[in-house]
Parts: sequence; structure tokens; C-alpha cells
Amino acid sequence: MKVYLNEISGLADAIVSLHMSKRTWSRAFELEVQEVCKKVLDERGAFKETESPEAEKFKKWMDMLAKWGWKHTTLLRYVDFSVTVEGMHRGGQDDWDAHAKRFNNRILRSSTRLASFGYEMSDWYKGKIISTDQALAHLKIEVPNQIEVEGQTYVKAINGYIQKDLADKQDVKRGLYMLSIPSNFIFKVDICEWAHVYKERNAQGTAHPEVKACCEAIADLLETAHEQFNRKLFDKVLN
Repeated sequence: MKVYLNEISGLADAIVSLHMSKRTWSRAFELEVQEVCKKVLDERGAFKETESPEAEKFKKWMDMLAKWGWKHTTLLRYVDFSVTVEGMHRGGQDDWDAHAKRFNNRILRSSTRLASFGYEMSDWYKGKIISTDQALAHLKIEVPNQIEVEGQTYVKAINGYIQKDLADKQDVKRGLYMLSIPSNFIFKVDICEWAHVYKERNAQGTAHPEVKACCEAIADLLETAHEQFNRKLFDKVLN
């Protein structure tokens, strides 16, 4: 499994939002924040670790965002980030999909209806399980390409048999897929809602090991991009 942090957006708006309640906002300040963000962030929205007056300003603003955002969670909802996950097992991806509401339904995954799978499995399952088909092949036990059951003809497919006249129907083929098949997906979430997902799926919880590994990898990437977006913050956020 591989995890990629694609983009972080909304940081300038989050910083500006800090200055609205007490009327310390001005349009000049808003434009200054936008310009500073352009200078200190890379194309993905990650901090470029530059030593400059702009970088110092930005770090102070981000520290303030973290200081108040855990309690005043609307501040953190201005910050979105997107992640692509490559190769998580389908069962684990379904567990991740359970948080679709937290993502505001911004999650799309490999479809077992629109794509075909072979004897594939995620890295976590490789070496841990063997499908019946693979076990029989290893033992050099041949199985028939076609069988008759109660007067109906079935033909060999991945992990079993399919009614002959339905052999090319993807809706039927998917019924034989195992939950260990690798799935790719992309999702977008704001920092506030991510904190909830982190608390549910991190290494200290009871999720599947590959799901927990995905969660911790995302946490690492976020903290590398912005030191303020760390596990301490995620654990504190009131959501």
C-alpha cells in the first residue's frame, strides 16, 4: 500500500478567519496573508521551510490556528486536504468508506463493477492467505473448466464458477472477488473531520492493521507538510 498527500488548500482563508470575530480583519491584512502563503507554500500547499520574514509570519499564524482551532473547530474546517491511497485491501477500503460523511462524500474508489480483478491481493495479505484456486494449482490438482449443477452449466472464473450465460457479466463476476483484492481510492477531508477519523483509525485503536497503517501514514505526511497539523492536535479537536 502506498499513500500520497496530493494537496492542502484553504490555509489563507483559515488564517484570515482567525481575525474576524474580534474585528481585527482588514482587506489589506487579507491580501498580505494571501501573498505570504504564495511565497512560503509549495504547489501542494506544504510549507517550504524557508528562512524569511514571511516564513516567520506564516509560522506564527499557523501556531495561532492550532492553538484555537481544536476548540473553535470552524477555523479548521477551512483547511481541506486530499489523499490518494494505492493498494489497500477492499475490506479495509470499505472500512475507510464508512467515514464518507466526514469526507462530505468526497471519496471515489476502484469499482468492482466497472473493472476486473484477477488473483490479486493487497501487500498486507500476500503470504498470509492463499485462495483455493491458487492452492489447487500449487498442488497440481486440476479442476474442470465447466461443471453441471442441477441442470445448469457453470464455467470456471476467478475464485469459483459462474453460470455460463452470465460469464461476461461484471455484476456476476464481482460476486467471487475476495476482500483481499487491492483497491485504490482518493478522498478529500477538512482538518476538523480528519481529526475524528484519526481518533477512530489510528495505531492505538482496533481497526485492521492496514487501515491503521494508512491512517498513521497520512498523519506523518500532514505533520511533514505543516508541523502544527500533528497527532497532538488531532487528539484534542472537539468533533
